[in-house]
Amino acid sequence: MAIEVHVVRVFTDPDGKHGNPLGIVDAASVGLSERQALAKHLGFSETIFVDLPDPGADAARAQIFTPAAELPFAGHPTVGLSWWLDEQGRGVDALDVPAGRVATCERHGATWVRARADWAPDFALYPMPDVADVLAAHAHDFTAGHHYVWAWEDEFEGRIRSRMFAPGLGVPEDEATGSAAVHITAHLRRSLLIKQGRGSQIRTTFGDDGWVEVGGRVRPERTITA
Repeated sequence: MAIEVHVVRVFTDPDGKHGNPLGIVDAASVGLSERQALAKHLGFSETIFVDLPDPGADAARAQIFTPAAELPFAGHPTVGLSWWLDEQGRGVDALDVPAGRVATCERHGATWVRARADWAPDFALYPMPDVADVLAAHAHDFTAGHHYVWAWEDEFEGRIRSRMFAPGLGVPEDEATGSAAVHITAHLRRSLLIKQGRGSQIRTTFGDDGWVEVGGRVRPERTITA
C-alpha cells in the first residue's frame, strides 16, 4: 500500500528559499516497527510521524526519525509539523514527543516551538574566528557524534553563521537544525538569528528558566508516495 508523505521546507529565508526538507507521515499508515526503515528510505534528515488530532484537540502526538535513529526531540520537525497541522485545519497548541510537551504558536509570520535546552543532543560546539572558516568546513572531517561549527556575523545584533554535521545519525550535513539552535542559544544565553547551511534562517528567544523558543518560516514543497 502506498504511503503518502507530505514534504515541507522548514526555516526558509524571507524569499522562501533554502530551508530543511521534512517528511510528514500519518502515523496510522505506518506500523511502529516500519517507521525507521521508511525514514531511511526517504532520506530526509528527519521524518515525523503524527497521530492526526481530532478537530479541536489541544495537542498531537508525534515521533521523529533520522535515517539512522529515533530522536526524542528535534526542532525542524516540530516547527514543520505545527505549521502543516495549522494549514490542514488541525492546528494544536502543543506536540507531544518522547522528550516532553512542545508548546507551539504562530507569531510574526513564523512558526515557533518551545523546548527545554536539555532536550537537545549534546552538540560539540566549534566557535570559529570568522564566517569564512565556517564555510570552509567539510563533512568528511567528522566521522561520529554531533558537530556544530559557528561564527559571529554580528555579535552585537546576535547574528551567527553555522553548519551542523551528524554522521552518527545518518546526516552528513544538516541544512537547518532547530535542536542545535536551542543548544547554542542556551550556551550563549541570548536570543539569536542563525543562518545555517546554504542560507536557511532560524530565530531563537532565550529564557533563563531553561526554556528556549525556536522559530522560522515554513513553505510547502510537494506530496510524494513511498
